[in-house]
Amino acid sequence: MKILTLISGGDVGGAKTHVLGLLAALSRRIGVTMVCFMESEFTREAVEMGIDTRILPGLNLPRTAKALRALVRAEGFDLIHSHGSRGNFMAWMLRDCGLPLLATVHSDPKLDYLGRPAAGLVFGSMNRFALRRLHYLTGVSDSMTDLLITRGFSPEKLFTIYNGVDLSAGRPKLDRAAFLAAHGVPEEPGAVYVGIAARLNPVKDVATLVRGFAKARAAYPALRLLIAGDGPQEAELKALAGSLGVEEAVHFLGWLEDTDSFYAALDVNALTSLSETFPYALTEGARQRKATVSSRVGGVPRLIDHGVNGFLFEAGDAEALGDCLLRLARDGDLRARFAEALYEKVAREFSLEATVRTQLEIYEAALRRFPHRKDRRPYITVCGAYGRGNAGDEAILQSILQEIREQDADAPVCVVSRNPAETRLTHRVQAIHTFHLPAFARLSRRSRLYLNGGGSLIQDVTSRRSLWFYLYTLRQAHRAGVPVVMYGCGIGPVTHPADRRLAGKIISRNVDVITLRENDSLAELEDLGVSGPEIIPAADPSLTLLAHDPAMAEGVVRAAGLDPAGRYVGFVLRPWPGFEEKAEAFAAAADALARRGLVPVFLAVDRGLDVPAARQVLRLMKEKALLPEGDFTGEALSDLLGSMKAVVSMRLHGLIFAAGRGAPLVGVVYDPKVRAFLRHIGQERAIDLGAVTAEALTEAVEDAMAAASPEAQQAAMERLRTLEMENRKVLSRYLGGSSDKLT
Repeated sequence: MKILTLISGGDVGGAKTHVLGLLAALSRRIGVTMVCFMESEFTREAVEMGIDTRILPGLNLPRTAKALRALVRAEGFDLIHSHGSRGNFMAWMLRDCGLPLLATVHSDPKLDYLGRPAAGLVFGSMNRFALRRLHYLTGVSDSMTDLLITRGFSPEKLFTIYNGVDLSAGRPKLDRAAFLAAHGVPEEPGAVYVGIAARLNPVKDVATLVRGFAKARAAYPALRLLIAGDGPQEAELKALAGSLGVEEAVHFLGWLEDTDSFYAALDVNALTSLSETFPYALTEGARQRKATVSSRVGGVPRLIDHGVNGFLFEAGDAEALGDCLLRLARDGDLRARFAEALYEKVAREFSLEATVRTQLEIYEAALRRFPHRKDRRPYITVCGAYGRGNAGDEAILQSILQEIREQDADAPVCVVSRNPAETRLTHRVQAIHTFHLPAFARLSRRSRLYLNGGGSLIQDVTSRRSLWFYLYTLRQAHRAGVPVVMYGCGIGPVTHPADRRLAGKIISRNVDVITLRENDSLAELEDLGVSGPEIIPAADPSLTLLAHDPAMAEGVVRAAGLDPAGRYVGFVLRPWPGFEEKAEAFAAAADALARRGLVPVFLAVDRGLDVPAARQVLRLMKEKALLPEGDFTGEALSDLLGSMKAVVSMRLHGLIFAAGRGAPLVGVVYDPKVRAFLRHIGQERAIDLGAVTAEALTEAVEDAMAAASPEAQQAAMERLRTLEMENRKVLSRYLGGSSDKLT
């Protein structure tokens, strides 16, 4: 593989570190040639690092493009990779070379020339023009990729890479004592040193660090703050430290070249930025095995798992930062645990070697996809109850997408969603609105497979209109010549006689294969008179997401405000006809369990519906109960429900998520699918909604805890996971996946 890299040559900061480090490492694996358009410190360093560097100076763009075309013909490159406005525009000028054009986007293209209107008008416009027309883009963090999606770039042309740190480098020149002495900072026995390396400008928000530090130091006087950097806010920050009475404990070190010695001298590395992509300051601090606290910005949450390998706080929240600093100052064991856990994650996922692997995978994917970019039928269409804020449905979609990518990593996917913008961001796929019928008709003509599911789509209890829509999609896709698969489905109940006749007729005539998530649905299909499609027993696709990481689970539990060692009983409720009459019974049962030493915790699979139901019960309670804030993914809900001593759930996916972690279950049956799942895993503690009483619920929870057999439940879940493999086998049949992907 031979790659031609185009970059202006005047780059500094993170982009310079990323490009030079990456190219030097790539050069040891593949053929890499870098062309710059000026001579500079950047190009001199590149040559010293052994990178094949060519310089084509001058502002005559057509002449430069002609020279580049000659270089491409002479040296036989496979792909052109560009960085920055000039590199990207020159790549676009080479579009007639017939090579894939890939650009890495290091920062927001709209902000690159902030404060320089003339440069923005010229170079910013050139860059934005080129980025829209290059074949593929790489964002240097998930947040950058998300930004590009919100700007209208197609998810199928986007990749993500993270800045990697060379763990073999970064040996500090000075130990702590020598470093502090060199900068006039007294070394004090028992002192805990917090530090930040940043430009002193508003976006880095060092003022929040000073305020948080002052709060923490009031409770822990041995705390010290080291600030490495210069900038326009230096005098303002010094004045702030004075006004807070901490000027003697805050040391401004100025701009440092030897940042490795700086990080080595710290106990806690801090970052308080209001905006970032993926800052080297955190990985370089992790390289020195330092505990870390950071604002929750950009790609930082991809690195820091709150409560597992560091602390996160909302940008600008000095109070929360102060609390984090105080906890770290008081607990040396916590600092050591965070530091080691973060180092291990950086070594595993964010080392330079990991970045090189990711970049090679991106090159390989671009080369695979490039010949197929104009295929007439590229898409796999997935249609279900998506984009409605329901964690269970989103877990199903995530699982289906994961299974598609196991079979065909390059397949473009389009999801039919009630919130296409959110679906594009969350799942990195194309999306159209659920009821945009003309768009669905056009999509059908460009699809090679249509997956309807999972979940209970073929039912008319919640909405007859939604049933008619899903039946329309089955017929439309079939008429467009697309194989139609109903995937991991639950069927029914369909109550209206006309709907039953319509459903049986359309499914029989337009569906090729149906995989079912439980056996009760088979009986419903037979009652609907369905004949023709191949019907295969399977299981709910979301079962594939229930892998367990104890450390991550503990972090999720702590982030939700719960104690991993606490005694909790979980409730997952939803509004349904008859629920309001039973709210008092749920409240009384929760109170009774609280008096037995279990703290009731109300969790939501669909926050828009479930939170109001939970609050209705909470208002009737007398004992303490919790309702954690925030939206939780399926994996996070699994971790939270798995920390419960027992779970009472109306929601099917509340039961699935809890069962996957071995929590004792009590199902409240408002729909036959709830009892069907419990029977699947050998659980008989199910109470019909109409039969709910405080006594029955309390007794069922106590029985479930007393008879709990996590091993038997896990074995039942494993049987279901094995059954779920039938879904993947059907995918393999249509996507041409190899059988070894199914084992």
